[in-house]
Amino acid sequence: MLITGGTGSFGQHFIRYLLKHANLSRLVVFSRDEQKHFDMEQDFRDLDEKKILRYFIGDVRDIGRLEMALRGVDYIVHAAAMKHVSLAEYNPFECVHTNILGAENVVRAAIKSGVKHTIALSTDKAANPINLYGASKLASDKIFTAANNLSAATGQFFSVVRYGNVIGSRGSVVPLFQKLIKAKSDHLPITDMQMTRFWITLQQSVDFVLSSLKMMQGGEVFVPKIPSMRVPDLAEAMAPGLEQRVIGIRPGEKLHEIMIGRDDAIHTIEMDDRYIIAPSCAFWIQGEAPQYEGKTVSDRFEYTSDANEEWLDADTMRDFLAQS
Repeated sequence: MLITGGTGSFGQHFIRYLLKHANLSRLVVFSRDEQKHFDMEQDFRDLDEKKILRYFIGDVRDIGRLEMALRGVDYIVHAAAMKHVSLAEYNPFECVHTNILGAENVVRAAIKSGVKHTIALSTDKAANPINLYGASKLASDKIFTAANNLSAATGQFFSVVRYGNVIGSRGSVVPLFQKLIKAKSDHLPITDMQMTRFWITLQQSVDFVLSSLKMMQGGEVFVPKIPSMRVPDLAEAMAPGLEQRVIGIRPGEKLHEIMIGRDDAIHTIEMDDRYIIAPSCAFWIQGEAPQYEGKTVSDRFEYTSDANEEWLDADTMRDFLAQS
């Protein structure tokens, strides 16, 4: 198995879990950050009892390096991405090269190398995107879904998992709040008092990716049923009584997030723990469409953070934070 972006928050948690619970012969950590590779090698030395970890310095922009890393690999989890909304807005070329062209490189290299299953990590910002990060991840989602037109007949499958903010990851607001609280700031900045977000823990994201890898049949976008929370309630849970100051929504930022838009409702299947957005590609229509034990949703269905049926309270969020 190979994990792109393997030295990131998700990658490290995912690899730590696999070392404890999976029986793998080789686990390739693919990332461009030399220092993170070195630090991870030191931190994971005692966990890697079977010596299966391979630290492969490389960038998803470099297809030749990807092909070299994928020799003998059966599964890919594609977690590498440029993820900060504001930085993507200011550096659009870099965002496109990493998130879109990098996704194309992963697909091309996987097909050429005979990888059996490839699953890409997406984001709620890819649904009805209003910023470049979201748009680039939507393009990536489309690339992975459409890849099955080229590979499904050979038994190589590509799918996507899409979820919300990961508690404890560097890409969420949580580390910023923690930093300000530790520095004894007299307030926490809130972009809007009505803002809501989907939330998932690192372990939940790992479990969801693994379960999706097992059930994927190619072309699906898997969306977990996860709770929402208002950002001011998150701030209050982390720092009870601390002043909250409204600073306004930043460029490219949404008030509420969407994981499944109404236009995708006609392709969406609801299961107990997740939704599956089925593809409308030729391989799916012409072939035998996979069957899932679920039900179709209303054609007016939307899955949004402000109209969610499940909400986090302060105590549960504090428990999640303690585990992250």
